[in-house]
Amino acid sequence: MKKSNYKNCYTENRICVPETSLPRVVVVGGGFAGLSFIKKLKNKPVQLILIDKDNHHQFLPLLYQVATSGIEPDSIVFPYRKLFRRYKNLTYRMAEVMRVDPQRNLVETNIGTVEYDYLVLATGSTTNFFGIESVARFGVGLKSVTDALDIRSHLLQNLEQAAITCIKEEKEALSSVVIVGGGPAGVEMAGALAEFKKYILPKDYPELRRTDIKIYLIEATGKLLGEMPDELSNKTLDYLKKMDVEVLLNTAVEAYNGEIVKLNNIKFINASALIWTAGIKGKAPEGLDKSVENRQNRIRVNRLNYVEGYNNIFVIGDLAVMETKKYPRGHPMVAQAAIQQGRKLADNLLALLYNKEVTEFEYRDKGSMATIGKKKAVASIKNLRFSGFLAWIIWSVIHLMSIIGVRNKFLIGLNWMWSYFTYDKGDRVIIRKYQPKKGNHHEIIKKAFELKN
Repeated sequence: MKKSNYKNCYTENRICVPETSLPRVVVVGGGFAGLSFIKKLKNKPVQLILIDKDNHHQFLPLLYQVATSGIEPDSIVFPYRKLFRRYKNLTYRMAEVMRVDPQRNLVETNIGTVEYDYLVLATGSTTNFFGIESVARFGVGLKSVTDALDIRSHLLQNLEQAAITCIKEEKEALSSVVIVGGGPAGVEMAGALAEFKKYILPKDYPELRRTDIKIYLIEATGKLLGEMPDELSNKTLDYLKKMDVEVLLNTAVEAYNGEIVKLNNIKFINASALIWTAGIKGKAPEGLDKSVENRQNRIRVNRLNYVEGYNNIFVIGDLAVMETKKYPRGHPMVAQAAIQQGRKLADNLLALLYNKEVTEFEYRDKGSMATIGKKKAVASIKNLRFSGFLAWIIWSVIHLMSIIGVRNKFLIGLNWMWSYFTYDKGDRVIIRKYQPKKGNHHEIIKKAFELKN
């Protein structure tokens, strides 16, 4: 690799990166897909440029535990610069990609442009509110550590407000939570909040012991955990009902004003917090032909992860939609699919550079699982079905082993052991206040009236 040359890089509006005679591969996004791709190319004969708007990787499956004070946010993140300090062929730049220019082989960011020989888009997904503007405005998604901290602060602030009000209806609304989406994220969030309600609230908030606190889980279809076998879906429903979670199936949210949730069956729920886990969509950058995107903002790729119509642009992970006979709508937007695509693309790229044969991607479904609470989980692995304590152990071990960093594994394992033996969680602290998107008191009443009519 040539010595770095930073001369005139700012005047030319270029990102300062080392010059090289090697093929330059620009990777946008350091999630599961981008990370697995980069790891397989460690110190290989390519120059890797990682661009991400955050300076850390996030372990998304445990966001709900951050949101419910189960673990601290720094336990599920790992800084890129520490992670890649032994990579001699990688340069990281914290930047937000604004646009891709395929004609000039350029990526345009908020700090300048960078040229590429090969471009790998692994920008992942974001919350999909399906066009329900009121929910997008007043609800909270769960796709980042920032979202998880917003939810934690929002819930704790509501509880503090509920503790001081003397109005019964207001106390109940401030203490109640609506979770929309019956997938793994929604089920795990509902279970965690149910345990919080049972074990934490009576001790921390004695003022709310007589309050009728509600936890609702709303699913538009007739089944929780839609990808799982019916027996595990039914088991999950049974677990949640025993934990005093009100599960509403075949029910959709039509509107929300920060105080009242309007459902499609002409019913209303009073709740001051709505957590949306019902859908995600791709985060595609501008610049590519719109014909390659589908309705979920995902980009169509072939079995080698090439974007249709481009010979040096690849997409992997949640952003990629690869239509196959087995998966006509693309592979599931889960970590395993992203990891496998990243690894396969790295192998194929090296094969391409060495003029060797490339092979098509074939997804190997390793199963799915979800935890509902202490000693309560469900897991489907190949033809095997597990539930209860054994499934909970499997879930815990797999997730603990998947977390990056020995320190993070130790801290999370310690938190889980403490919670297991004491029925307690981490510190319930409001690190930074959440600012709900609400108007003044009179505007809220007016909106609520309009919503009910």
